[in-house]
Amino acid sequence: MGRLLEGKTAIVYGAGGPIGGAVATAFARDGAQVFLAGRTKSKLDALAQKIGAAVTELDALDQLAVTTFVDSVVARTGRVDISVNVISYGDVQKPLAELTVEEFLQPITTAMRTHFLTTSAAARHMVAQGSGVVLAFGGSGPQTVPGLGGFKVALDALEGLRRQFAAELGPHGIRVVTLKTGGVPESIPESFGERGEIESMIRGSTLLGKAATLADVGNVASFVASDQARTMTSSAVNISCGAIVDI
Repeated sequence: MGRLLEGKTAIVYGAGGPIGGAVATAFARDGAQVFLAGRTKSKLDALAQKIGAAVTELDALDQLAVTTFVDSVVARTGRVDISVNVISYGDVQKPLAELTVEEFLQPITTAMRTHFLTTSAAARHMVAQGSGVVLAFGGSGPQTVPGLGGFKVALDALEGLRRQFAAELGPHGIRVVTLKTGGVPESIPESFGERGEIESMIRGSTLLGKAATLADVGNVASFVASDQARTMTSSAVNISCGAIVDI
């Protein structure tokens, strides 16, 4: 049997980060032609050398830059099959009452703008070809913890956007799915002083006593983006090891 994503063209925004890097690595391993996009070219170049991907430095909040980039990918390959956006939202995580309105709105505005732009840019081509997959990362749910600022609200808003896009793009053969983990300890920088405490909290909140790894995220993303998951859309794929309980 061939590789899951053989012949597919995939775009990964925020590929310079650990989550984006894991997703892009899995896509390339499974046969996709991968295009990396992000603001830090040095990180993208390092990953591209490992997985054989193309690199474009851009701001995923810039409409013209995103549209031009996606159009250039399609001009080169003839199509875009997978669009994944995992950029960071610049959130300030502390109690809501301690935030300025600008700090509160920052992750919400960023999440909505970037996912609207990247999905819309890909959708124009996916509609024409009658197929495609859009993936987001973060997910939502009824649970939360104090001190997240606007971050959890941004994730809730992202799920609303995912449902709306799925409803409108579904008739054109386009699937829209979110992955949610409850936290990936490997993605926390080694230099971060509270890393150990956060790792313990993430694992302690799971039902399995372990948390998702970066490899888990990449493997699941590759499966969801593949034709093997062709019946899956307008849903959040929960790989939180039970930390997030679906209701």
